[in-house]
Amino acid sequence: MASTAAADFPAADASEAELMIGGMTCASCAARVEKKLNRMDGVTATVNYATEKARVTFGEGLKLGDLVATVEKTGYTARPVAQPSAPAPAPAPAPEAADETAPGSAPEFTAEPALGFAPEFAAEPAPESASEPASDPTPDSVARDIEADQEVSLAALRQRLLVSAVLATPVVLLAMIPALQFDYWQWLSLTLAAPVVVWGGLPFHRAAWTNAKHGAATMDTLVSLGTLAAFGWSVWALFLGDAGMPGMRHGFDLTVSRADATSTIYLEVAAGVITFILLGRYLEARAKRKSGAALRALMHLGAKDVAVLRGGREVRVPASTLVVGDRFVVRPGEKIATDGTVVEGSSAVDASMLTGESVPVEVGAGDTVTGATLNAGGRLVVEATRVGADTQLARMAKLVEDAQNGKASAQRLADRISAVFVPIVIALALATLGYWLGNGAGLTPAFTAAVAVLIIACPCTLGLATPTALMVG
Repeated sequence: MASTAAADFPAADASEAELMIGGMTCASCAARVEKKLNRMDGVTATVNYATEKARVTFGEGLKLGDLVATVEKTGYTARPVAQPSAPAPAPAPAPEAADETAPGSAPEFTAEPALGFAPEFAAEPAPESASEPASDPTPDSVARDIEADQEVSLAALRQRLLVSAVLATPVVLLAMIPALQFDYWQWLSLTLAAPVVVWGGLPFHRAAWTNAKHGAATMDTLVSLGTLAAFGWSVWALFLGDAGMPGMRHGFDLTVSRADATSTIYLEVAAGVITFILLGRYLEARAKRKSGAALRALMHLGAKDVAVLRGGREVRVPASTLVVGDRFVVRPGEKIATDGTVVEGSSAVDASMLTGESVPVEVGAGDTVTGATLNAGGRLVVEATRVGADTQLARMAKLVEDAQNGKASAQRLADRISAVFVPIVIALALATLGYWLGNGAGLTPAFTAAVAVLIIACPCTLGLATPTALMVG
């Protein structure tokens, strides 16, 4: 993993920051990252697995790079989330620029900014700005990057799931239905199951190895140990035991019974478990993506550009560049760009997206209006009073995000349980193996029971379900 620990992140102006955490696969991972961050002097952190974010409060003397380094030493990736900042005041137009318009001529409208912000031209900066340094990432750009990363990850997970399902289905059917078994069917099962265990289960094996290097165990540890044990036993039985002989049949029983260890294979267990867990991961990732998309859709309800009055002329500029005190024009059918006070004109404003009112509200000079509401009547001139993160819409989205990033008491309890659940399950599996062997049950039923304990136990039953349920409401 490429480390960014040495990156010279500047110290944050505020003592609170947000980090996007990558590589977490269950609630145990989030609990471990949170524990490592909270061990730093002067740091208070809350890590939410559902949103994949860490909210960190830190004191003086620490930089974001220190927080990122701590997360990476734990075996995960981290990157700071850009915080919204107040836009710089737009420069006033030069006097000579206003004189260029002859008296009585029609007012000019700046067309270049409007074209510059069309999606199809977003990748091509204006020629005169080609030499200017790239601007800092904004919350909108970071959100788009996160959404793009999630889409790529979801597509890769979907591909892994489909390939594993196609290969694992005949393996399970051959093992469960004796009538389908033919001579050397077990070798076909090995051929189909091997890619599922090695490639399909690669995310689990990689995460288990990373956790082992840091002295930790998570759900991936159980999945990796259980499936590799079942697959390894099957390979040994096929090549060194009697399971590879022609005519071998695999009976279907609902109870555990004594059997010849050298003629028993568990390929359907290894391939089936990986496929089912991949299905769960895919459904979880899709639900999280949809929940995050709903919040991003709330933020995009506002106007994208606005007609600002500059030197007596209307100039179209991005709504994000508005500053307090700017006066802008809102025509019928347009959205109000930001919170402000009407200084000229009267109209009816549709505020149903905020208040639920079905009837537009009449406003006139001196009345306050809210950004993202719709002007349903006449022309208005509005003076901006709140912009950026201070608007009512932005504060609503912030409240929703804070609720998602926070932890309910049930979620804190689930984190504590999941943190100790995995070691207990591994100990129980070893104890089960020893108990069956000690009672003379034989290696095959003892191994079957031990693998069942490893695979069936899921440390995230509460740790995963709780934050996901809280997130989607």
